[in-house]
Amino acid sequence: MSTDLVKRKMVTVLSIDGGGIRGIIPSTILAFLESKLQQLDGPDARIADYFDIIAGTSTGGLVTTMLTAPNKDNRPMYEAKDINKFYLDQSPKIFPQSSGNNLLRSIKSMVDEVKGPKYDGKYLRTLTHGLLGELTLKQTLTNVVIPAFDIKYLQPVVFSTIDAKESSLKNAKLSDVCVSTSAAPTFLPAHYFEVKDDVGRTRTFNLVDGGVAANNPTMMAISHINREMLKHNSDPIDVTRLQVLSLGTGAAKLEEKYSAAIASKWGLINWLFHNGSTPLVDMFADASSDMVDFHVSTLFQCLQANDNYLRIQDDSLTGDEASLDIATEKNLRRLVEIGNALLKKPVSRVQLDTGKYEQCVGEGTYEDALIKFAKTISEGRKLR
Repeated sequence: MSTDLVKRKMVTVLSIDGGGIRGIIPSTILAFLESKLQQLDGPDARIADYFDIIAGTSTGGLVTTMLTAPNKDNRPMYEAKDINKFYLDQSPKIFPQSSGNNLLRSIKSMVDEVKGPKYDGKYLRTLTHGLLGELTLKQTLTNVVIPAFDIKYLQPVVFSTIDAKESSLKNAKLSDVCVSTSAAPTFLPAHYFEVKDDVGRTRTFNLVDGGVAANNPTMMAISHINREMLKHNSDPIDVTRLQVLSLGTGAAKLEEKYSAAIASKWGLINWLFHNGSTPLVDMFADASSDMVDFHVSTLFQCLQANDNYLRIQDDSLTGDEASLDIATEKNLRRLVEIGNALLKKPVSRVQLDTGKYEQCVGEGTYEDALIKFAKTISEGRKLR
């Protein structure tokens, strides 16, 4: 992060949660935001032009990469409006659905999940390498922050453009970063790769999904900014200088799918797999996302800077909608509908006692909030 960025009056952050195929929901939101930026600043406007840091976990890491990886003209590889097409076209190949009746599918799925990952991950690895080739972290068009988790050392690994520019041992290929951050335990295999520097030193990585560390990477992005402030002997950033957009991938809180009465009878297998869902994965991902939202909301509210933090999340998903991998055409198109409907919903903030989102009276819809946000970051960009 350059010195001029540390001194800027406004620092902009975009954060995108993990959530498998539910990445369609934030991608729909981003397509709307980019369209408003294009109305303000012309058809060449792209999300990466307006955010100082874009953070993404798992599927959010894939979206982050699509928004920031350069094409041959050194512009973003994808427009935001094209990302949903990517999900609709590629998700059924990344998560191939079993044929046959429901009972047979369930039995086959359970057997497959006991003996190994549900999916072999070969198509995702081939796809990301084909799209990204030899591109590395330091080449992204704005600063990215993408977490993964190293199972050899049992600690998070945070891939970032800033670190990659400072150390060649941290300058991983974007294809390796994407495969690593999306390697959800039980769904996709862990990913091993090596990075070598100019003098022959090697760093090895044994990685799984970034959601193990930070399914909602908003706080990670803010901490990254503060780390750079310290490097330049500056005080931690004043949140009134931040403009943060945090996008969830939806949750099933209103469905209330588990209970103590049911879970008290579970053993190891049921905690991992229950009626087609993955309780431990669901709980860890939602807990991680919510705790970050609690902390960030409290930080901005305490400093009377509510307008500087916009979290967009839908907690009313049910059934297949809430899955990470049910990539049927019907379900994928349903997720697009959910994303579009979310734009029309009133702005809400998380209620700390229940974890559910409650309407903020007088703040309009998420569509209204994004139009206002687009104007703010457009004006901020012109002042740079």
